[in-house]
Amino acid sequence: MGVFVFLPLVLPLTAWPVARLAEGRLHPRTAARLLTAVAVVMAGCSTLCLALLMVVGTAQLPGNPLPDGWSDPEVRAAVPHDEIAGRAAIPALAAVTVLCGRTLHRHGRVIRRARRALTALPGRAVAVLPDSTPYAYALPERIVVTSALLDGLAPGERRALFAHERAHLAARHHRHLLAVHLAARANPFLRPLRTAVRYTAERWADEEAARSVGDRRTVARAIGKAALLSAGTPAPTLAALAATGAVPRRVAALLGPAPVARTWPSAFTAAGLAVWGAAAGTLVSAMSSANSAVTLFLVLRAAAPP
Repeated sequence: MGVFVFLPLVLPLTAWPVARLAEGRLHPRTAARLLTAVAVVMAGCSTLCLALLMVVGTAQLPGNPLPDGWSDPEVRAAVPHDEIAGRAAIPALAAVTVLCGRTLHRHGRVIRRARRALTALPGRAVAVLPDSTPYAYALPERIVVTSALLDGLAPGERRALFAHERAHLAARHHRHLLAVHLAARANPFLRPLRTAVRYTAERWADEEAARSVGDRRTVARAIGKAALLSAGTPAPTLAALAATGAVPRRVAALLGPAPVARTWPSAFTAAGLAVWGAAAGTLVSAMSSANSAVTLFLVLRAAAPP
């Protein structure tokens, strides 16, 4: 395997430039999809390499449950610095498993709580809560908004708010956000991509709302007023599902021209170079993890007694 087994652990650094530039240089839809795909692939590759290192490390432990042949010198020689890397991979992979498990459990718990709380409310697509706390969010299949927030918005701004939340549902942004959150748990180097996807998902919904309403300024006012009204919402409530993102930047973007829906930027621009760099890093990460997995499989097969 050589150094190839370590490359997927650090190659997410190649995606940092595109995470920074995609927010302002790419169409939000393109940026959210691209960054989510890059984060998921890189997280999967780094987790796979941690598992391969863990196999080598576990085989060195006394009383390990793995076959004795897996601790042969030729197996350990497949990994540079096998004693340190192999044993360090054991707690690292355990931490990844615990963090991802906690994230999935918390996500499911919040969704279940929200659904139970809304069971008795009328309306299947939109639920209006008689709550004095202003907030709005989109569950995987339902829009939730409080009467306090609706009372603070003009009729046109209400239409913009509902169009924004419907865009979240139609594009299934909750899946993008959950995927990048898990990826960031699996590899901390992917945290900038998680932040970027949060912002671009909101911008994606903003642009869809602007297209639906037909007035970018109305959507900008709705976003600004909703953010001001819900500024005091306590985090432990279900309103924590609503991530508003960088509101001033979103409002400024809506007050400007609509972004060009170009799927792939020119390679002769900064954004294009960043995209190609992230694509190359993702490809190398996938090839390195595949090479390491195949190599370790062949070595272990050769070391196993007939």
